[in-house]
Amino acid sequence: MGIYEPFDQVSMWGESFKVDSSLNSIASPMLMVNTSMENKSECVPHESREPSGDDQETTNKAVSKMLRRLAQNREAARKCRLRKKAYVQQLETSRLKLMQLELEIEKEKKQGMYKGSALYASYMGSYGAINSGMSTFEIQYGHWVEEQLRQNEELRNALQTHASDVQLHLLVEHNLNHYSNLFRMKADAAKTDIFYLISGVWKSPVERLFLWIGGSRPSQLLNIIVPQLEPLTDQQIGSINNLRLSSQQAEEVLSLGLDKLQQSLVHNIAADPLVVGNYEYEMVAAMDKIEALEGFVSQADNLRQKTLLHLSSILTTGQAAQGLLAMADYFHRLRTLSALRTAPPCGPA
Repeated sequence: MGIYEPFDQVSMWGESFKVDSSLNSIASPMLMVNTSMENKSECVPHESREPSGDDQETTNKAVSKMLRRLAQNREAARKCRLRKKAYVQQLETSRLKLMQLELEIEKEKKQGMYKGSALYASYMGSYGAINSGMSTFEIQYGHWVEEQLRQNEELRNALQTHASDVQLHLLVEHNLNHYSNLFRMKADAAKTDIFYLISGVWKSPVERLFLWIGGSRPSQLLNIIVPQLEPLTDQQIGSINNLRLSSQQAEEVLSLGLDKLQQSLVHNIAADPLVVGNYEYEMVAAMDKIEALEGFVSQADNLRQKTLLHLSSILTTGQAAQGLLAMADYFHRLRTLSALRTAPPCGPA
């Protein structure tokens, strides 16, 4: 399909791509004892005064009280974090359930809206199959998000407990494969309804604000991940900069091609349908260009995947784990922000 085919020139992706505390001993000074009978004086040292039993008991009680208070504060903070985490997870689960319910309601509405027309009934039979396919993708994506949350906890616990490189490597590989599964799911969904997928309606509203050809810009992913990493070596910084540059160049190529495709599609749709023999030809050409959208989404997802894999090869295992966790937390915050934004206001207590 000419310039609308996926761009082969973006193959550059692979190439460029303890405070101790102690109590001070209290010692009395040397006392001078004057023996007036013999007109002599001598220094009589007094023994160092040890803390009395009452003083030691008071000190022990104070220390014990302070330690109990610190332990209580830590426990309260831990419980607070757990409550916040449970609340966010509850919001995410509720959003996914609501999304599924809305899809089912919308499907029922559309099926009943055109019941009286045989022509529309035939059309909606085809559309109903498409909508059913998208409902399946929505459910699969919900399961994918839940699994990603579980993997995030595994990565976070491994980093906090200083797990071995072997264990971290397995978790990183498992996480990268999880993203590969998402790209495969999207490829199947694109064959069913490319408009649904490229519009990002399967994502939360805040995520759609940053949408680029059915996902995030790879260069944007780098901007999210890299600042969260431990100090990088000069060689790593140079490699990441090259990766960012090649990703931006590929993004520009795909964006330019998509713009040209849209302009040509508008030309076909806007053609005069009254011209004999022209309308059918223009619609066939328009359908061909719509099918080309699938190639753009595939190329964009391929670029996203190549960027993640290339970045993980530049970083150490620990750095890669930190980067994946930072990226996943970023998208989780976007989804949480969407859920909080659309939640009803709290009434008076």
